[in-house]
Amino acid sequence: MKSIHYIIFAFITVAIFASCEKKDYPRGVKEMDHHYYAIFVPNNNTGVSVNKNQAALVKFPVQFYSTFTRDYDAVAKYAVVKTGITNPAIVGQDFNIVDKNGNVIQSPDSTYTMVFPKSVQASDTIYIKLLNNPTPGTRKIEIQMMENKTDKFYVDIFSTAFRRPLEIK
Repeated sequence: MKSIHYIIFAFITVAIFASCEKKDYPRGVKEMDHHYYAIFVPNNNTGVSVNKNQAALVKFPVQFYSTFTRDYDAVAKYAVVKTGITNPAIVGQDFNIVDKNGNVIQSPDSTYTMVFPKSVQASDTIYIKLLNNPTPGTRKIEIQMMENKTDKFYVDIFSTAFRRPLEIK
C-alpha cells in the first residue's frame, strides 16, 4: 500500500514538471511599450466635500502605472475644470493648488504636471489648500487627470478614475 502511494506521488511529480513548457513569450505589443496610465486612487470618480475653513491640505492620491524603467521622465497632466459648473470655486480666492509643503504652484492656464522620474511606477499626490473665502454658499470644481501624448510617451487615463469633483462648503 505504501509503495502504491510512492508510485502515485512520483507519477504526479513527473507529470507536473513535464507539463511545464519553457517558452519565451514576447514582452507585449510594441506600440504599448511607452503607454502609461495616471489615475486617482481609489479607482473611481467619487466627489469629495470639504468645509472651506479646513486647515489641513486636501489630498488626492494619484497612481502612475508603468512596467518599465526608461531613460526619460513621464509627465502626467491634471487640470482645474470649471466648465459646466454653476458657482465654480476660483483659484486664488477659494483654493490654491500647492505642493506637499503648502507652497503655491502657479499655472497660467489651470493645467499642472506631475513628473515620474525614469517612468517608474509610483504614487504621487495632488494637494489643495483651502483659503476660507468668506463668500457665502457652496462652490465646486473638478480636478481632472488629462491625457498627455508626446513623441516619447503617452500618459493615458481610465474613464473610471480621471476626475475628482470637489465641493467647498
